[in-house]
Amino acid sequence: MSKIQQSILPISSLFFAISFLAIGYGMILTYVGIYLKELDVSNITIGIINASFFLGAILSSILSQSIISKVGHIRSFAAFASIMVSSFLLHSIYYDQYLWGFLRFLSGFSFYGLLIILESWLNEKSDSADRGKILAIYTIIFYLSTAIGQLLLNINEKFTQSIFTIGSILVLISIIFISLTKIKEPILEPFEKFSIPKIYSVVPLAATSSLIGGFFVGGFFTMIPVYLMIEFNSVEVVSYFMLITLLGGLLSQWPIGLLSDKYGRRRLIAYCAQSTTFVSLFFLFFSFNTTMVYIFGFLLGLTIFSIYPLGVARANDVMDENKDILEISRTLLFTYGIGSFIAPLVIGFSISFNSSFLFIIFAILGIYLSFYSLSKKRIDDDDLSTFINIPVTSGTKLIDFDPRQEETT
Repeated sequence: MSKIQQSILPISSLFFAISFLAIGYGMILTYVGIYLKELDVSNITIGIINASFFLGAILSSILSQSIISKVGHIRSFAAFASIMVSSFLLHSIYYDQYLWGFLRFLSGFSFYGLLIILESWLNEKSDSADRGKILAIYTIIFYLSTAIGQLLLNINEKFTQSIFTIGSILVLISIIFISLTKIKEPILEPFEKFSIPKIYSVVPLAATSSLIGGFFVGGFFTMIPVYLMIEFNSVEVVSYFMLITLLGGLLSQWPIGLLSDKYGRRRLIAYCAQSTTFVSLFFLFFSFNTTMVYIFGFLLGLTIFSIYPLGVARANDVMDENKDILEISRTLLFTYGIGSFIAPLVIGFSISFNSSFLFIIFAILGIYLSFYSLSKKRIDDDDLSTFINIPVTSGTKLIDFDPRQEETT
């Protein structure tokens, strides 16, 4: 048995839990916009309801660690998963915009609490030699599982109303793997405060990339399904589009990482931003049929999921021994969450006038980030850190799990 197999087998229960959790999460996060659009709910209301999910996620990054440290990982996982399942099931019983906003808030809070539990466990059970490999496996599992969740949207129409139930079942299965695990619970450190203005003054490009990257990803999961329903009125199109775009995001992580290690983050952030702009313009002028839409989706996935990891890598490049990289990394993740929160609010309001405004906003942000990135100073090759792939969605404990943190200590 190889060393990496010896490292993975003891924590395989965590990976199974992550898989089922991500499938359920990805399916429901996308389906909420579809379901509300089918109910003829206004785009502004859909944006607010979806934004509530990320508001819950932001607060979870601050408050959930205190809960976990008091009652333990297994009990906390069961509690957060139960809250998440309850919120999913209540979605299917009755629609009220205020109720749904609250339920999405609970879903976001509990989901990110679950991520913090899983990531802190992975961090505790991996050593410095295997940490990068385990993080890569985590990234692959999360992308593929979330993509599978999108595919499940394309089930027979007679089961469509049961999607909230199916998502609940998937989350419940993840509890089984955690409840029966023999892995020792790690000690979770209290949440540490940070200052966004301070971090921006230290690593402005990283902070800006995190904010815009969060906007792109948040907009992708919450409002692009609404856009596609407006244009095609087909759950099947939404399902395949989301799947293909996520696969594009997964496939791009390693080549973009290698290119950024060779040519620098500044240039790759600019290239990704420029590509996002061009693809957004394609959507505006050339998306005549579903085949073209799927191709554009794949191209979009190649770039939008890479901007935040490139921003984190940029922060690691410019750090010195006098700076707290953990504080900066946590702040970048928080900034990413803010971008995800803002996206459905802005896009929901904008597409109420014209659905094309979604990609106009994407194009404008891409142009801005491209020029802003190229205006910043280039980092010498000798000072570049190693690019690390980061899951499409991550909790605050992923920062401790990042093997680059050990290089700065």
